[in-house]
Amino acid sequence: MNAPVTVTCHCGAVELEAYLSDGLATARRCDCSFCRRRGSPAVSVPRSGLRIIKGADNLTLYAWGTNTAKHYFCKTCGIYTHHQRRSNPDEYGVNMGGIEGVNPAEHEPIGWHDGVNHPSDQ
Repeated sequence: MNAPVTVTCHCGAVELEAYLSDGLATARRCDCSFCRRRGSPAVSVPRSGLRIIKGADNLTLYAWGTNTAKHYFCKTCGIYTHHQRRSNPDEYGVNMGGIEGVNPAEHEPIGWHDGVNHPSDQ
């Protein structure tokens, strides 16, 4: 397994340890009604590859529709840290911009996932 990366919110109240599925190669954005407003690219992490190091009590959850996708945010600074994916509930997406030492702008172009036409909605 790859070495873990550290993912933090802006204020530092929340810290995650994440083992990326394939480094930054899985980076993508989603155009569903929620993600396109959030705008941050996410990278893939298996459910077993994410651990909350600190701030679990400082995370807030947002879910809607099928309630399969679960989006987590820091209650203090509002930064999106990670989400359980609707496309694969056994996988998390973590905020690429929250990974220590990573600037998403240096990895453009980052692809898009068609969340508007999600198979679960068909």
